[in-house]
Amino acid sequence: MADTRTVETEPDKEPAKQRSVRVVLLALMITMMLAMLDNMIVGTAMPTIVGELGGLEHLSWVVTAYTLATAAATPIWGKLGDMYGRKATFMTSIVIFLIGSALSGMAQDMGQLIGFRAVQGLGAGGLMVGVMAIIGDLIPPRERGKYQGMMAGVMALAMIGGPLVGGTITDNWGWRWSFYINLPLGVVALGLISVVLHLPKKRSKAGIDYLGVVLLTVGITSIVLVTTWGGTEYAWTSARIMELIGIGVAALIGFVFWQTKAAEPIVPLHIFRSRNFTLMSLIGFITGFVMFGATLFLPLYQQSVQGASATNSGLLLLPMLGAMLVTSMVAGRVTTNTGRYYVFPVVGSVLMVVGLYLLSTMDTGTSRFTSGVFMAVVGFGMGCLMQITMLVAQNSVEMKDMGVASSSTTLFRTLGSSFGVAIMGALFNNRVQDVMSERAGALGSKVTEQSAQLDAASLAKLPAAAREAYQYAVSAGTHSAFLLGSIVAVLALVAAVFVKEVPLKGAGPQKPTEDAAPAPLVEV
Repeated sequence: MADTRTVETEPDKEPAKQRSVRVVLLALMITMMLAMLDNMIVGTAMPTIVGELGGLEHLSWVVTAYTLATAAATPIWGKLGDMYGRKATFMTSIVIFLIGSALSGMAQDMGQLIGFRAVQGLGAGGLMVGVMAIIGDLIPPRERGKYQGMMAGVMALAMIGGPLVGGTITDNWGWRWSFYINLPLGVVALGLISVVLHLPKKRSKAGIDYLGVVLLTVGITSIVLVTTWGGTEYAWTSARIMELIGIGVAALIGFVFWQTKAAEPIVPLHIFRSRNFTLMSLIGFITGFVMFGATLFLPLYQQSVQGASATNSGLLLLPMLGAMLVTSMVAGRVTTNTGRYYVFPVVGSVLMVVGLYLLSTMDTGTSRFTSGVFMAVVGFGMGCLMQITMLVAQNSVEMKDMGVASSSTTLFRTLGSSFGVAIMGALFNNRVQDVMSERAGALGSKVTEQSAQLDAASLAKLPAAAREAYQYAVSAGTHSAFLLGSIVAVLALVAAVFVKEVPLKGAGPQKPTEDAAPAPLVEV
């Protein structure tokens, strides 16, 4: 095993790293785009895929298999990066993602597509984690804020452009190119990372914690299946859902217990001794809960109630995503210039609570301008939170735990999005069905017996009275969903109040504190 020496250095004494950091960041942003665009592009192509491959009854598994594999693999990739080196691990995850993309594009039936999507998801679990952890290695937290706008811009571009790109590719090149499009982008990212990124190679003496991997995978898989199937495939009180809950709880309890015994734990529990890290994990969970719930129901409301076109559904979120982008850039610059960040989680949580409450007041008479203003308030709040949570979480751990800190924060946000979509979705669906039964009687129940969400074609075929009742029901459903989101967001505000503003690494001399991690380290 090669001998490694760890020495403390200042960022401005690393000219070679500074010269290449912008090229590395370009490659990282391309990879981040791959991770975020995939589901949105594929979602647009799904009707065409089903039309060619058949298997409509297995349609949901095309997304579920990818989501499950991504969530389960996320913490494992983070730990592997800490143990065996960030560069090799990250490049391996990209290669697996590209192999899964190529195989998915060549799938001949729905079963093959589901299996290949799982392979793709295994690789995707390391993409976002690798991006965040490598940025954490290269750039001290004090300087990291200036790059927040870049990351927020990629996120906004993916959310706005994903459905448009997916529709264009499917219409002009065929659905298989929804997967093949990843290949040239991934090859460019791999080439840049291979040539420009220079990080130390590591080799851990400890073996992989296989039992921890199994327990965590079973626990996460059970949770995601509960949130995916509950209220749709199976009733929330059904035996299958209860079994999954029992298995998930038992596996996670076993996992936590085993992590105290394992020689090289997948998620070392000592990182949660940092108050800031634990609070950021909670805030990240709630942000994921709120954000993905909002991106699901806002286009539905605008299409069903306000009569907007589904073709440009990504553009409907522009007020929220634009506000998020601008605020994230401002927050990053202020953090870099001052080293202060406490205000952003607090203000962001307040704006998120207020914005979600305003969205809950929308009804059938709300104008697009008014709903756009409400969305912007939520976007301003998210912009204060999205990157700050990762920044503070990484600042709260030692460099040797950068990977698991990044993966744990990402995992909490992913799980939050699963719970948000499931719980807000269940509340929305129940409310829509109840209101349709009240206002349209038996016809209303028949209209929504399969799903409370109708596409534009189905909505246009309804009688005028039923269509009006459905529009009222959707506004009532979004009221309930966003009101719940506002209540949940209060927890983020409570957590933000207790954040302790620890000086960011790279910000000059600092006093040791319980949450402060050592100065930036470079291994040579």
